[in-house]
Amino acid sequence: MADEPRTEFMTDIAALRLMAHPLRRRIEEQLRGGPVNATSLAKELGESTGLTSYHLRQMAKHGFVEEVSELSTGKERWWRAVPRDRRWPRYSEQDDEMRAASAEITRQHVAEVVDLYESFERHAHELGSRADVFTYSRATIRVDRARFEEFFEAYIDLVQRFEAVDEEGDDDQKSVLLRMFSFPEIDPAR
Repeated sequence: MADEPRTEFMTDIAALRLMAHPLRRRIEEQLRGGPVNATSLAKELGESTGLTSYHLRQMAKHGFVEEVSELSTGKERWWRAVPRDRRWPRYSEQDDEMRAASAEITRQHVAEVVDLYESFERHAHELGSRADVFTYSRATIRVDRARFEEFFEAYIDLVQRFEAVDEEGDDDQKSVLLRMFSFPEIDPAR
């Protein structure tokens, strides 16, 4: 099993703003598939090599990506995502600036989820039995903050347990996108 990613609380507002940039979000998405260089990334995203190179360097400054020295040659630098369990501080511990930045990232994530689902829906009929990993569940739990934090840590542990990739490259293993949203119910009488 791969090493579990280190938990990191994102308190640097500059790092949060950095990842709120739409192109950096797209770069982050591309890095899920493995190492990239600025040229291949530019081609995939329809951007200039100079622009993707700049954004990769900015992401490296804040520890989101790192250079893959064994793949890099001469001027061609390869980059990979740095696996971390990145979390925001509790909402009550955030100042207005951090709340605004984290809210923008969350809005982008929600829009990404909608786009990804719509893509799945358009192509599900082409996937055969692979489409069977589609699941849907809605739930409401009544818990206090401590119990919810216990639930969340169990969820993260479960994701990390199943995240291990077979080193032999089993062709049956395909990416399955998981998303969890949670928020307190607001009393409709408010």
